[in-house]
Amino acid sequence: MRILWFCIPAYGHTNPTIEVVRELAWRGHRIRYYSFEEFRERIEAAGAQFVSCDKFLPPIDSNAERRLRKVSTTEMSVQSFRTVARLDPVISADVEAWQPDVIVSDSACFWGKLSALKHNLPWVCSTTTFAFNRYSAKYMETSASELADMVLGLPRMNREIRKLRQLGYHVKSALDVVQNKPDDYTIVYTSRTFQPSSETFDDEHYRFVGPSVHDVAPREKDGQPLVYVSLGTVINDRPGFYHTCIDALRDANVDLLISCGKAFDPAQLGTLPANVRVEQYVDQMDVLSRASLFITHCGMNSASEGMWMDVPELLFPLTGEQRAVARRVAEVGAGIPLDANMAKEPAKLREAILAALVNNELAAGSARMRDDLRSCAGPTGAADFIEYVAALGTSN
Repeated sequence: MRILWFCIPAYGHTNPTIEVVRELAWRGHRIRYYSFEEFRERIEAAGAQFVSCDKFLPPIDSNAERRLRKVSTTEMSVQSFRTVARLDPVISADVEAWQPDVIVSDSACFWGKLSALKHNLPWVCSTTTFAFNRYSAKYMETSASELADMVLGLPRMNREIRKLRQLGYHVKSALDVVQNKPDDYTIVYTSRTFQPSSETFDDEHYRFVGPSVHDVAPREKDGQPLVYVSLGTVINDRPGFYHTCIDALRDANVDLLISCGKAFDPAQLGTLPANVRVEQYVDQMDVLSRASLFITHCGMNSASEGMWMDVPELLFPLTGEQRAVARRVAEVGAGIPLDANMAKEPAKLREAILAALVNNELAAGSARMRDDLRSCAGPTGAADFIEYVAALGTSN
């Protein structure tokens, strides 16, 4: 079987696919994975042929870059539509020459989804957040600014859509691209238990395979408890929050490890207490294997890895999507929300952290979700589903 795979340049969207690719390659399937140089090594190590997309990203000015850093849905969509146009001749030639059996595309990767539709190929949506329909979408608490961004941005998005129509993409509107249809075949990297409104998704089109992770054995938690803080890889330039965490625990019998991301210089935080360490990058699964508490932005990948490793979570979401994940983590009993005051006042944050470390109900909820997520089919089930969809396309 020949598979074309597409993903956006984001760790939270790429990482869950790696073990699935590895499984498919082990079964003897050939995968051409369209991604970005930052991810080349891990994609090739999984057994796929890497296809670089970096030079096809459209140039952006400072205003566009600022809007992207604020996670503007309009700006991300506009740049994605432009990327579709720039990649079109390359992908079209590849489809004609390579004759893939199926396309797998990240839910936010418009050039993968639209290529499947243009060339009438079976495709599988790879969803690293929740599966969304009109029921589960209610979990997305869109802020006034996010809503205004989407409404005011529709004319810009629709201008780009009109350009795509000239290239043979039969798209009615921007919303037609952003939203998936209920009968799109979809892999969801979580469990039915964790999925909001899971009863509204059928078994034919949706596979809830659980987190696709490179597992690490939990370590004995010797010595002081380790509190791990990470705000992910996108919106992590938050020195104020990091200072609050440091001040909260500087004289506590707790070790603190902050992963601040490559865009933030740890030197900005000054001299650190002996029990505090700040790194731009860590092996998150390794850290979670020995952590006692995880303060997380609630990206789906991070929240899932925390639950997979049975680490109770304090929830500090920064976007609508992350607020949806945080709400669900709290509902299943695996995490406790941090309110705005806790994030600004060291004394309140310290109180919340120390209470969470001895909260038996929180520990029990975390253990329940560990068992639930580990009971899912995982990468093997995802690979089975991709084979199934490809076979359906062949039989048609």
